[in-house]
Amino acid sequence: MTFYAKLMPSPVGVLTLIANDTALVGVLWENELVGRVTLMPQQQKDDHPILVNAERQLGEYFVGERQCFELPLTFIGTPFQQSVWAELVKIPFGETRSYRDIAEQIGNPKAVRAVGAANGKNPISIIAPCHRVIGSNGKLTGFAGGLDNKSRLLTLEQATSFTLKA
Repeated sequence: MTFYAKLMPSPVGVLTLIANDTALVGVLWENELVGRVTLMPQQQKDDHPILVNAERQLGEYFVGERQCFELPLTFIGTPFQQSVWAELVKIPFGETRSYRDIAEQIGNPKAVRAVGAANGKNPISIIAPCHRVIGSNGKLTGFAGGLDNKSRLLTLEQATSFTLKA
């Protein structure tokens, strides 16, 4: 499978958008940790329609004009990771969930740590909003893009109280 990449300057750093022929498969951070995600784009393709659309929608998100993304997504990971990532896209704009909430939603309430690990390997950051997952005590916890960017994204979404779903 061929992966294509496009760089996108943003308020949270330069993002690397990655797509295959049919879907967006990655939104990676400027200072991405080696090995966190194993997507290796084979070529830069600034005019790839999925990448162009992803860049447009992310741009709208960053200026407060978009709350929901409308992009074809393909998550590349284990079945467990895919189940966690599928729950991430269900978290509404401006709301947060705990790792425990996600574990319960996938039907595995004891998998809180495994959910945290899967969340940390989410390949489609921002669009699959792993930044909306916080500790059960309401505190911000680890984030591939850094806690400053997690806070920025939550503030952008006006989730400044970091309130958990009741």
